[in-house]
Amino acid sequence: MREPHPTLLVMRGITKRFPGVIALADVQLILGRGEVLALMGENGAGKSTLMKILGGAHQPDAGEIRIADKPVVLHEIAEAKRQGIALIHQELMLAPNLDIAGNIFLGNERRAGSSVGWLDRSSMHKQAGQLLRRVGLDLPATTPVSRLTAGQMQMVEIAKALSQDARIIIMDEPTSSLTLGETRQLFKIIRDLRAEGIGIIYISHRMEEVMEIADRITVLRDGKWVGDLTAAEATQDKIVAMMVGRPLSAWFPPRADRKVGEIVLEAIDLRVPGAPAGVSFSVRRGEILGFAGLVGSGRTELMEVLFGVHLARGGSMRLDGQPYLPRHARDAIDRGLYLAPEDRKRNGLVLPMSVAQNVSLPNIANYGAGGFWLMRGREKQVASMEVDRMRIKTPSVSRKVVNLSGGNQQKVVLGKWLAMNPKVLVLDEPTRGIDVGAKAEIYRHMATLGESGIAIIMVSSDMEEVLGMSDRVAVMRERRIERVLNREEATQEKVAALMTGVLTR
Repeated sequence: MREPHPTLLVMRGITKRFPGVIALADVQLILGRGEVLALMGENGAGKSTLMKILGGAHQPDAGEIRIADKPVVLHEIAEAKRQGIALIHQELMLAPNLDIAGNIFLGNERRAGSSVGWLDRSSMHKQAGQLLRRVGLDLPATTPVSRLTAGQMQMVEIAKALSQDARIIIMDEPTSSLTLGETRQLFKIIRDLRAEGIGIIYISHRMEEVMEIADRITVLRDGKWVGDLTAAEATQDKIVAMMVGRPLSAWFPPRADRKVGEIVLEAIDLRVPGAPAGVSFSVRRGEILGFAGLVGSGRTELMEVLFGVHLARGGSMRLDGQPYLPRHARDAIDRGLYLAPEDRKRNGLVLPMSVAQNVSLPNIANYGAGGFWLMRGREKQVASMEVDRMRIKTPSVSRKVVNLSGGNQQKVVLGKWLAMNPKVLVLDEPTRGIDVGAKAEIYRHMATLGESGIAIIMVSSDMEEVLGMSDRVAVMRERRIERVLNREEATQEKVAALMTGVLTR
């Protein structure tokens, strides 16, 4: 059993008001030296606001912050950095046109002697190399950041924090873009940092990660502190009950006797670019067909061929009994096959546009009047229907999508396609980066859509999600479908064995 951690950070009575809303009300957070503290809560619970206060971007209206038992006032980001606080954002804040050393020391460059104009690049490269070895990244400090993987960029961000003598590191959804191997490497670094006495605040929606890496868990709900759990007493059910205010006896909606109809989409020896062989599968009306596989197994590339983002290299498809081979996304949209992509912010939404504009965009021609004007009233009417149907939390359909939570952004992606009555809905990582409450809502919507007769293809890296939602599971490895499993035979062990090649066709 680990010894109690000496207190490093205390935030007590933190209150923050914005016009018309209390974002935080009397919140507390305590972090020990050499402790990994998971901060959990649904989107909108106040996690980001609390971390922005700790990072100096916001100032609290009430409360106190103490670091190493000394009161501090973090009136700006620079002051937080001087206090040894580093924030690693979910969207990594690196300059791709600079090398690793340039990024590590950006804004804190080493100067040559007393000269103002010259940088001591030799010193920076030497120190950067030491920091890279410390975080286990075996690359020259002169490597351009544009060539790095997401996992390597995470290591550079950590090295940058260490270059500033950080004693508190905040990691916001650090594994959202990492492979399994990169996640394992990150966890090793976190454990090494913990052993050095650095306190880490770890924000994640991935319950299994939190259970593995955290020493203690702090839960927020609706801007209030709910409580803390030690790793020993934490269970998924306890954490979820604290987050949503009610026990979550079932993660997934009860499966009604769904009537699966005729085949809607069929692929026959379909060749995806870069695949060694063709794939064959079908999905029926009212069915949820899950696709499981490791990162790089070819699932996303296959979905992009279905949607016309890439052209198939061979084979054939039939949609509603008719030949189907989309050359671009418009072909797929016109035939009623729609894709909610893995990266909703980059490929699924236009963030500066409103909810209504995003909903109307894929079907914009039907909102025209006389070829020149958009029928804004009809656009808002349709968007309002989807907001109600998907229970999207937004003050109005005129709200910019960038200002919505991740879960509500995902609902907008689904809503825009549902407004067009899909035949086949392809969902690539439908719940990535959203909280457990929003996940449960997405699952309910998926079940309802299946019961209404829509054929759903779901790609997910969450094993529980695949097994909990799918009628059948297609397991991919090395851009091939190893096997399609019925619900009864799809177990975690069998799916994992097929994904890794332990079990073959």
